[in-house]
Amino acid sequence: MSLPASTLRRYRRFSLYNSPYPAHDSGCAIDLYPEGNDARSPVAGEVVETRTVRAPPKSYAADEEFLILVAVDSEESGLGFGTGGDDRSADGLVARILHVRPTVEAGDRVAVGDSLGPMIRSGFFAPWVGNHVHLGFRRSDQNLHRAGGSLPIDVAADVEPLSWDGTGRVTEVGETYALLDAPAHPAPGERFVGIGGVANAGAGKEEVALDGGFAHYAGGGALGSGPLGDGESRGADGAVSFLGHSVGDCVGRTVAWRDVDVLANGERITGLSLFAGIDPEFGAKLVCPDRTFAVGERVRVSIRDSDDPIRLG
Repeated sequence: MSLPASTLRRYRRFSLYNSPYPAHDSGCAIDLYPEGNDARSPVAGEVVETRTVRAPPKSYAADEEFLILVAVDSEESGLGFGTGGDDRSADGLVARILHVRPTVEAGDRVAVGDSLGPMIRSGFFAPWVGNHVHLGFRRSDQNLHRAGGSLPIDVAADVEPLSWDGTGRVTEVGETYALLDAPAHPAPGERFVGIGGVANAGAGKEEVALDGGFAHYAGGGALGSGPLGDGESRGADGAVSFLGHSVGDCVGRTVAWRDVDVLANGERITGLSLFAGIDPEFGAKLVCPDRTFAVGERVRVSIRDSDDPIRLG
């Protein structure tokens, strides 16, 4: 199924792959980052359950994590469906929503954009990851509580790849990350963009927007409006390059990162957080818990092959 552009625009950015957990394997879940800390529902329907669930204990995370299950009204939610079989059925669809302290309860009816409660810091995501709404879908006859097993998600919005030479100035720093002013969003709020790479698909090449934790998670995604962004395989593997370096191998829209290091001014950092967004302050996000940068500092990002790549999760 695919989330409509009208729903995606309620959030500053989204990612299908920025997680090491199996819930995000092959883009079967999406993380949605709203403005502020109020979690807005990405679906319409009836809340069927809220429950406390176990999450990895982390010093920066809340003591509790929560799962909200919503029996989805597919038409009111604006979901799109293909013709590929049971996994594309609109009947009996249930949304799994995490990282929200629910102010709703079973029996409540929610519309797209309604408040579900405040977002929480979760042990399921890393300290450099901002608060967000995690969304996955199951059929009602599936196990609704286990982490893995959700259906593939597409986005009914083009993601424009932005060219980037790997340079920028630091605009914001945190304990584990630094934000750059480049690449800049060409039309903030109007269309989704992502940092671009090149996929060699079949006989040609395509520009794609890269998604996920690069390369500190095992894999990521190649998004866009072309054949590599629609969730379907073209029937051939494709090598993916980024900043002039071969970095991964793509099947459909899913990329397995190769053994590479990400460097900032010649020194290794953990990696980059890659996503699609309409946020005016779009620039690249350096994941760097072991490095310190200063606001205004000029940074050049580069990539090299590695015998000992950083892999988290």
